[in-house]
Amino acid sequence: MSIEKPVIRPRRLRRTPIMRRMVAETAVRPANLVLPAFVREGIDEPVPISTMPGVVQHSRESLRKAAAEAASAGIGGIMLFGVPETKDAVGSGALDPEGILNVAIADVVSEVGDALTVMSDLCLDEFTDHGHCGVLAEDGSVDNDATLEIYAQMALAHAEAGVHVVGPSGMMDGQVAVIRDALDGAGHTDISILAYSAKYASAFYGPFREAVDSSLKGDRRTYQQDPANALEGVREALLDVAEGADIVMVKPGLPYLDVLQRVRESVDVPVAAYNISGEYSMLEAAAANGWIDREPAILETLTAFKRAGADVILTYWATEAAGWLRG
Repeated sequence: MSIEKPVIRPRRLRRTPIMRRMVAETAVRPANLVLPAFVREGIDEPVPISTMPGVVQHSRESLRKAAAEAASAGIGGIMLFGVPETKDAVGSGALDPEGILNVAIADVVSEVGDALTVMSDLCLDEFTDHGHCGVLAEDGSVDNDATLEIYAQMALAHAEAGVHVVGPSGMMDGQVAVIRDALDGAGHTDISILAYSAKYASAFYGPFREAVDSSLKGDRRTYQQDPANALEGVREALLDVAEGADIVMVKPGLPYLDVLQRVRESVDVPVAAYNISGEYSMLEAAAANGWIDREPAILETLTAFKRAGADVILTYWATEAAGWLRG
């Protein structure tokens, strides 16, 4: 029996590495990457995070070194999370000019200047003794509007410390508008807002809770999004753009690539994705067990975010991956 040979052969364009690179539809650049980093008050040496192999709670000095290394690698930015020694019901450490996050912002800006975009997590969860992203009402629920007032003050504290971008992540209704108004009213019109717009109540945040010494009691399902909802993620992103967000983000990343793509198609501002702790830890565990090849798996993951529409990718592999991408 004769078999008709194919005339169209897509494999022709896959023959060599240089040809594959030449026709690649998607490319991740170091400048697309942002490194999330944790800085802990009251320590002199970095503290390893057991559930996130290779990631640490930084001291102020080790954070400076990590930021300088990230800048040298050519990545786009660093997102700072503070881990205070003491917490209270209203997260007062978030507003203290000498609080760990505010001094860390100043440290990093002093270290890297404009060579790295310095971003801050604008949320109360690391600073409250109950672990929620806002202050609580008498019935134990998170008080949206009372929290907004604190977010506005927190934005100004970060601005005074020299931050380039604030990242409101608490999923409070109206948070972007309140923060934009506070920044503009104080003359900080050049500070950008990266809104955690579609942030889901995910099971993949577990390792992050160790990273920030979370005190969370209960869950965040009354303010973070239901994982079943995709259109709602688009709606949240559109609301944040209307309120003045400069960048919108989808978080987590891998389980929500469909949402990421829908958001990218719906907004006219840059879109970010957060490759979160659980995603990081699963891949690292599989690689440590020899079940997958670590470097190509990481690069494939980052490419998936870019292919789905992310302009900016927050990932704990940022500095390391930048070296591979540049090499």
